[in-house]
Amino acid sequence: MPAFAPLTPLADAAADLAHGRTSATQLTETALARAGAGEGPSTFTRVLTESARAQARASDLLRAAGVVRSPIEGLPISVKDLFDIAGHATRAGSRLLENAVPAAHDARIVQRLRAAGAVIVGTTNMTEFAFSGVGINPHYGTPRGPWGREDGGGRIPGGSSSGAAVSVADGMALAAIGTDTGGSVRIPSALCGLTGYKPTARRVSTQGALPLSTTLDSVGPLAPTVRCCALLGSILAGEPYSEPLAAHAAHLRLLAPTNVVLAGMDATVGAGWERALARLSRAGAQVTRAPLAPLDELAAIHARGSFSAAEAWAWHRRYLPEHQGAYDPRVAERILAGQRMGAADYVDLLAARQRWIAAMRAQLADFDAFVMPTVPIVAPEIAPLVASDAAFFAANALLLRNTSLVNFLDGCAVSLPIHAAGEAPVGLSLACPGGHDQRLIALALAVENVLRRAAP
Repeated sequence: MPAFAPLTPLADAAADLAHGRTSATQLTETALARAGAGEGPSTFTRVLTESARAQARASDLLRAAGVVRSPIEGLPISVKDLFDIAGHATRAGSRLLENAVPAAHDARIVQRLRAAGAVIVGTTNMTEFAFSGVGINPHYGTPRGPWGREDGGGRIPGGSSSGAAVSVADGMALAAIGTDTGGSVRIPSALCGLTGYKPTARRVSTQGALPLSTTLDSVGPLAPTVRCCALLGSILAGEPYSEPLAAHAAHLRLLAPTNVVLAGMDATVGAGWERALARLSRAGAQVTRAPLAPLDELAAIHARGSFSAAEAWAWHRRYLPEHQGAYDPRVAERILAGQRMGAADYVDLLAARQRWIAAMRAQLADFDAFVMPTVPIVAPEIAPLVASDAAFFAANALLLRNTSLVNFLDGCAVSLPIHAAGEAPVGLSLACPGGHDQRLIALALAVENVLRRAAP
């Protein structure tokens, strides 16, 4: 069977197709075979075998006729289980919705992927209703992250886009589309050695995606490189694509906050973080280590509740508490907390967010972006988090802490892998205020170039 290696950049796969070295059908059959083995059964909630094969055959026929719809023509892509696929129930990783009325239409982003010629391999597993950064799912199983499997153990893939990350890491898809409400694209990317891009929320439509928080939800890709993410970001947004140019590394002005985001950092992440900052400094980047004062206000701002809990409760109150037994108990607990937030508290939070965003923008005005570890710890083992609520919620809070501040900022961010070969995956996050996605991509390309040149 022809095979492509995991983490093949989209441009490389497209070049293989253009030069006749492979076909969409061959790439798709490889992806489907991998989805049926190893972590595949817990990575996908639905493998769309027949439709994927039909899309691949159609792509090959169009290419033979000289028609290439986009740079992702014929490439296998996975989508998270909360995007509508016409003719199928959108389950969002739950048992509650497995017999729901099938979707009448594809989600907007699925429509755009299909129009671009992508082959949709299947819907990927996730934390139930996207409400956790850990990636454990008691209904459909938990795909193991790629690190540490060889010793027989299992470590979390990160969530909520858990299956999305594993589908790419294991070559079941060349890229994946997930959602990010508090880090759900960037956390699994960091823990699985991928590049993850969270666009400014308004850039990509959430039409046809089951919501967690309508205020914070955003849609983005998990892929091998920054260029892959830039290409997919344009397609998802329905924008014309132009090849991005990297910023000059020697011109980068980066703020590395010393408060909040480094607390609880383990030794492996700490070593990767320091190594990455040293390499950027040697390349000429101006890296300023200093407190970012507004970060210290986040706990007080959220003392009365969060957008995620309140808005999740608004959606799920039709099912909770009457059908609570069908939920992952940990997910239900977090959703039910939303009913304790009053209307006045919610209005206060809206106002506090706008003040906080203004303060952040003022503090970041002299910098191109701010950088931090995507998550401060390497992937924990699955078993202890399954066994202990205390361990689970402690890990969940730590995993979400850094990434969620970008969602509250209404910002955009890229997580880049910074670990050396053989080490546990570690991610570096590069973030900007909202609306600066093109600048972010240019900066991320520069950082990626520096770190890859310096990699041992």
